[in-house]
Amino acid sequence: MTERHDILPLVPADIDTYRQPVVYMREDCHVCRSEGFGTQSRIEIEVEGKRIIATLNVITGGDWLPQETAALSNTAWEALALQPGAVGRFSHPEPPVSASAIRTKVYGGRLDDAACRAIISDTIQRRLSDLDLAAFVTSCAGDRLDEAETIALTLAMRDAGVRLDWGRGPVLDKHCVGGLPGNRTTPIVVAIVAAAGHLIPKTSSRAITSPAGTADTMEVMAPVALDQAAMRGVVEAEGGCIVWGGGLDLSPADDMLIRIERPLDFDSEGQMVASILSKKAAAGSSHVLIDMPIGPTAKVRSYAAAKALSDRLQAVARALGQTISVNRSDGSAPVGRGIGPALEAYDVLAVLRRSPQAPADLRERALDVAGALLELVGTNGRQLAGELLDGGKAEAKFMAICAAQGGFTEPGEAPQMQPVNADRAGRITAIDNRRIAKIAKLAGAPGRKTSGVLLRTRVGDTVEIGQPLFEVHAETQGELAWALDFTASRDSPFRVEDAP
Repeated sequence: MTERHDILPLVPADIDTYRQPVVYMREDCHVCRSEGFGTQSRIEIEVEGKRIIATLNVITGGDWLPQETAALSNTAWEALALQPGAVGRFSHPEPPVSASAIRTKVYGGRLDDAACRAIISDTIQRRLSDLDLAAFVTSCAGDRLDEAETIALTLAMRDAGVRLDWGRGPVLDKHCVGGLPGNRTTPIVVAIVAAAGHLIPKTSSRAITSPAGTADTMEVMAPVALDQAAMRGVVEAEGGCIVWGGGLDLSPADDMLIRIERPLDFDSEGQMVASILSKKAAAGSSHVLIDMPIGPTAKVRSYAAAKALSDRLQAVARALGQTISVNRSDGSAPVGRGIGPALEAYDVLAVLRRSPQAPADLRERALDVAGALLELVGTNGRQLAGELLDGGKAEAKFMAICAAQGGFTEPGEAPQMQPVNADRAGRITAIDNRRIAKIAKLAGAPGRKTSGVLLRTRVGDTVEIGQPLFEVHAETQGELAWALDFTASRDSPFRVEDAP
């Protein structure tokens, strides 16, 4: 079988490369030699008429892979739907159609509709390498996408995947642009809106650069990795859901771009708008509330930036035929007490259960967002939202949604906890959102579900020397030490000034 220069038996490598197909070959493999393949080469693999393009990693030592065999990462193996004994044919792929469009954008050119559709198509078909995608993301960073380009990119992303149709409307949705730790209003808002009798099929993401995304927090209370049929069943039964959008094939290119954006740790205003609204449109949403926290250490740092982003969102929404409203909120400090999946889930449950210890700021924000969303469909929203929350109907609806998604579980608790104390007396005048989020991530969040930071004080509180400001929660001693070492080596995220 291996007498041909372009054929090799295939085996699973059992390596998770997260959506990026990777092929492994030994450097002395005859296909590598005859085809001139080297590390990071892009290779087309064909098996019984199915084709993918994968990135080559060359094995230079060890004996885990036989010489005349190729191993495929989990993503590559699943994309080809292979069975044991499969044989693949290897060749150099044709250059992706969109490569010239990306190059044009890198050098300051504009993207038209055809270019955007080519880039998104090649992204989904995995014809673009991570380097290609990084070049595209970088070329769009900041404000380098104009309004027309943003609309073209949003439409291309929306049309590239599944589009849900709920058969009736209106279909409500909400999104927070992020940057504010602990601002976990979504589960509360979904419960309120669904209890009011409206459709709110909420798809949420996992964390990109934060200590928790909505899907991460919801997952400690109920399953979120539902397929389309299961999601539809939950919505038909309860009017709403809170599920992870990554497995639903809604705007699938967005998940691939997010994978590149995460390590680069920057945002493009145009790509942010395209990401938000393409997924809302694909999910069938007709009325969307955008929560936009504004603060010096939030994602949106000024009212001028908020206006520019709001204008872009409104323009793209009009092109999609959506009705949206932007709720500009205070982003100067974290919300609630918990930062991290389980810790944020405790705050959510405290609000829904009307606990006396529930964080008042999270409750008020959730009511503001739910009220504004309900007002989009002509309801006296804030009053109704308060009645549904205070009367227990929102809690009952949330528990019904959890049951429909697979069952409710109380959040867990981290085995390692240590307070960080004030080193001076005075009044807390500010908390740095980015720095406190960094500490939570070093403690293990969001991957370690019970890890994160629990705030013991808030802006405006007066503290004494030695009083706990916050607690670091971790699942391992090493992660606890890592977070505490970082905290000790930097200025405190809490600004404490002399009390007046």
